[in-house]
Amino acid sequence: MWDVIIIGAGAAGLFCAIEAGKRGRRVVVLEHAERVGKKIGISGGGRCNFTNVHTGPENFISANPHFCKSALARYTPADFIALVEKHGISYHEKKLGQLFCDGSAQQIIDMLLQECDAAGVEIRCGSVVSTVAGAATGGFKVSTNFGSFNSASLVIASGGLSIAPLGATDFGYRLARQFGLRIEEPRPGLVPLTLTAQLLIELSQLSGISLDVLVRSDGRNSKEFRENLLVTHRGLSGPAILQISTYWQPGTAITINLLPGHDVFEILLQNQNTGIELGNLLSTYLPRRFAHAWCNLYTGSKPLRQYDRRELQEIADKLTQMQITPAGTEGYRKAEVTAGGVATAELSSQTMEASSVPGLFFIGEVVDVTGQLGGYNFHWAWASGYAAGQVA
Repeated sequence: MWDVIIIGAGAAGLFCAIEAGKRGRRVVVLEHAERVGKKIGISGGGRCNFTNVHTGPENFISANPHFCKSALARYTPADFIALVEKHGISYHEKKLGQLFCDGSAQQIIDMLLQECDAAGVEIRCGSVVSTVAGAATGGFKVSTNFGSFNSASLVIASGGLSIAPLGATDFGYRLARQFGLRIEEPRPGLVPLTLTAQLLIELSQLSGISLDVLVRSDGRNSKEFRENLLVTHRGLSGPAILQISTYWQPGTAITINLLPGHDVFEILLQNQNTGIELGNLLSTYLPRRFAHAWCNLYTGSKPLRQYDRRELQEIADKLTQMQITPAGTEGYRKAEVTAGGVATAELSSQTMEASSVPGLFFIGEVVDVTGQLGGYNFHWAWASGYAAGQVA
């Protein structure tokens, strides 16, 4: 008989196990993969963007934007940084508060395993769960290929649907539904966007070009980000697009400012009498191939003196408010996270415990709390795992 069974040995599951183990709880972590922390290992280009110093509720999307506040307040970036420093792991801030290991993501995995060992946590990899049910003696009975496990508390840290090659499944959602909990429809998050065939033909020649943009989502979840955009052979990617993808609603447009920080109309007016062609002028601000392709798509290119003031204003508007309606996303195969998940209305924001099923907890990505790009999703794993670990 265990006190706590945790299903999933990713960031949230391992962190919850550490906290519960510190309280003297007998904890076993069941992981269906052959090793722990696969997603940690590939994150941040192999260096693990383990938190963000600017983490706050505004960096997360959820049907209830207030749900994450309690957990984030009780386990902060400074708390995790202290743990990293305790283990002698050197790190650096890349940009915008994003913290990465100087070495490799394996250092974070090793740190978590050392903490688990110190807390007396048992981890069993290759454990495939077949059924979960209420135990006759109370608590839960988890049946696996290695036999059955019984516990008073059960924590689901099985992640979402993103990055299927790493073993992502819908296990957590199925289990939540089994116990009568509602699910906010899962969808790919932090994912490249695809384009219509016609637009792709026009832009495919620009594959590999990156530019600094301000991108805004239209519709219900309007948000904007200034980051790099990358043109790919399938559509649009890069940090700006990954950020906006979580907020984008199918069928709506995104608006791209190709020259953020510039008074484009004023630039055009100042060069109106110089004899320079529009495409050549834009090439001083944008990658040359992109500037000329954009002109071919939207305005043509001729000497600026041949445009009147109204036409220059229209060109400026198109450059700063370029609207594209994506065809879709590249799906869970390329998504860094899964948005949606177990409805926060079903859970306690203090403990992550299901209100209607005492002893059952959901943490990490399986919950309808999704962070922006930049270390926020890892911090939600630590914070939600910490919250559950104090009571499970």
